[in-house]
Amino acid sequence: MFENSHQAFIVVCLQVRSSADYSLRYRMTVKANGFLQGCLPEELKKVLRSVASELGDVIDDMDSIQVVPLKGAMTNEVYQINWPLNDKRDLFRKVLVRIYGEGVDLFFNRDDEVQTFECISKHGQGPRLLGRFSDGRVEEFIHARTLSAADLRDPDVSALIASKLREFHNLEMPGPKNVLLWNRIRNWLKEARSLCILKDAKEFRLDALEEEICVLEEELTRDDQAIGFCHNDLQYGNIMMDEETRSITIIDYEYASYNPVAYDIANHFCEMAANYHTETPHILDYGAYPGLEERKRFVRNYLSSGGDQPNDTEINQLVDDVEKYTLVNHLLWTLWGIISSYVNDIDFDYKEYARQRFHQYWLRKPALLGSGRVCSE
Repeated sequence: MFENSHQAFIVVCLQVRSSADYSLRYRMTVKANGFLQGCLPEELKKVLRSVASELGDVIDDMDSIQVVPLKGAMTNEVYQINWPLNDKRDLFRKVLVRIYGEGVDLFFNRDDEVQTFECISKHGQGPRLLGRFSDGRVEEFIHARTLSAADLRDPDVSALIASKLREFHNLEMPGPKNVLLWNRIRNWLKEARSLCILKDAKEFRLDALEEEICVLEEELTRDDQAIGFCHNDLQYGNIMMDEETRSITIIDYEYASYNPVAYDIANHFCEMAANYHTETPHILDYGAYPGLEERKRFVRNYLSSGGDQPNDTEINQLVDDVEKYTLVNHLLWTLWGIISSYVNDIDFDYKEYARQRFHQYWLRKPALLGSGRVCSE
């Protein structure tokens, strides 16, 4: 989750459980595991003691552990855990614990995500894995701050992100390098159809979306497109920066997979319309979508970070590809919002979020698929 460091912390993300009852079958609720009651599960206590020992600490009294809820997550409930490093209790080790829940497997495979996390950790690209238990894992937390929405527009920060994203795309992950995008969007469409009441199915034209997906796949798939290991959710909350070293760390890999790199950049650009730390975090401002010169600058920094100097043709081609992939991105997160509105109790207007992404798809489609060259305002 954070920049590599020898100072470890643990962060706890409580994810949701689903009920077996049909009406609540996909309704996700927080499985507190005693956190809200001020106690910790016995298994987790053992893991924390083991982690503390590995870090050279001793937890003599579990009652000395502090549990602090952290806000801002749309899928998880996050808690920070602190334990004292001395008798005065004025120095603390800060930690995070990620506790898995059922229901999230509607969006991704947890076993694959754990494997991805471990592999990325071994590559030195994220937090170290400090411990595991039946419901989750203990992760390293690094001294760095989470970026804000405004940070994405800072040219210097944006250049660092572009370079780090190129590095991320070049990671060698186990297994076949197959594009997941089209299977994922079709699976989410199937899930949305199974969940939606008739009114929502009609509003979002779910019966017609398979045809839209087919058109996009045919239009966008090319043999010469660059495929890399993509994050697929590069919003500002999943990027951290060490202020001293100016180093960037990409965190949270639930949706990571091999995909066209143009799609991953498209996702990042689309996220520039979002600010999840407002009174209305679901409201998107597409007036904030990056203009042509900003997009070109990002792509130029991305391509040049590999050591070569890209020419205008290469830059324009990737900019064009990215713009077209925003259409797939809008549809994918539309479906995510629809599904989440049925399965997630977190205070976020998922359905209104889905409406905005859906509107952008139909608004931008004529311009982006109506001609070959889209490198323009």
